[in-house]
Amino acid sequence: MRILVLLLFLCAICGGQNTPAASIRRLDGSKISTSKADSFARKTLEATHVTGAEIAVLNNGRLVWSAGYGLRRKNPDQPMGPDTSIWAASITKSVFSTYVMLLVQRGEFNLDEPIARQLPKPLDQYEPYHDSASDLARDPQWQLVTPRMLLSHTSGLANFAFIEPDKKMHLHFKPGTQFLYSGEGINVVQFVIEQKQGKSLDQLMQEAIFRPLGMTHTGLIYRSDFEANIADRFDTQGNFRSKTRRFPARAAGSMTTSADDLAKFTTALLAGRIIQKPAQTEMLSPVFYIHTRHEFRLPDETDAGPDTNSVGLAYGIGWGLLTKTKFGPAFFKEGHGDGAQNYMICFERQKSCMIVLTNSDNGELAFRSLFETILGDTVTPWEWEGYTQEYIEQARKQP
Repeated sequence: MRILVLLLFLCAICGGQNTPAASIRRLDGSKISTSKADSFARKTLEATHVTGAEIAVLNNGRLVWSAGYGLRRKNPDQPMGPDTSIWAASITKSVFSTYVMLLVQRGEFNLDEPIARQLPKPLDQYEPYHDSASDLARDPQWQLVTPRMLLSHTSGLANFAFIEPDKKMHLHFKPGTQFLYSGEGINVVQFVIEQKQGKSLDQLMQEAIFRPLGMTHTGLIYRSDFEANIADRFDTQGNFRSKTRRFPARAAGSMTTSADDLAKFTTALLAGRIIQKPAQTEMLSPVFYIHTRHEFRLPDETDAGPDTNSVGLAYGIGWGLLTKTKFGPAFFKEGHGDGAQNYMICFERQKSCMIVLTNSDNGELAFRSLFETILGDTVTPWEWEGYTQEYIEQARKQP
């Protein structure tokens, strides 16, 4: 009898864990078996010549399936797993923004106090910004720029100073009036927080999020303990690009993580275990509605996109938002980098999410098929995201 009770107890424990499900519930209520999802993912990734990929799916806020495909390294070949550390690129921005909201919740950070007033000295008087912010600090409109604008990409800063002709930071419109994606702006928020907290961002986020959630394969900088299971990065031909050893910590995109770790993060976020409901609601509320054809405009592109209005495309604090879809509101984030193409989306009403991380420049070629077939996501504005064959081909021709 004691043995029977013990067995029942152990079964109850096992049943409470995120054990693989037999099927995935799509957004329209239909189901796909995990074996069919696995087979489809394998064929799609092979057809699009993706070197390696990780996929995780959540239903009702819990991980129901994750898998790894292809290779994380070559010569000798080493397989990719759903727990392999991989460069998340700009998904870092959304995880960082969640940490920012934790500080806001604690009363330790103000989203609406201009950056210029949150620093004791002008930005260009700090060594990292001595040259790049020399013109910005003298621009009267810099006094208007707030963390909320920077985190929602409405400050007016270009993506990075190094792409400007003079390699300096400039405001391209009145702050708060347009959308212009800016990693530079995200890093400025990081700088202010590090000045206030007196610690590096990697340490702060390890203490606040990564360690408490058991995200052992995640960090904003490379660690030697990642080496046994980390993904190298590859180009469109499958040739080696780079090892993944990101340093220093950059809120705009230095995080390495895994699909399983991001699933832990997303599960905790949806359950209110990272930030409470008021902070989550503020983070995922529209700051600015977007009407452009593409997130990153091609040369001479001026017209609005046909699919942005139908889904209520907007940006919140660090997350892209779909505010009116037939499946309810959703939040999403992409990650683009050399040898790293990633995408994740969560539908709030159903708490259904899908995460795809790849170590290949071809990763984006597979996204639409994967998300539509496995999750049933037919509402992502694929053209705005740039996940169409035509856009990808044009973008690859740009310098």
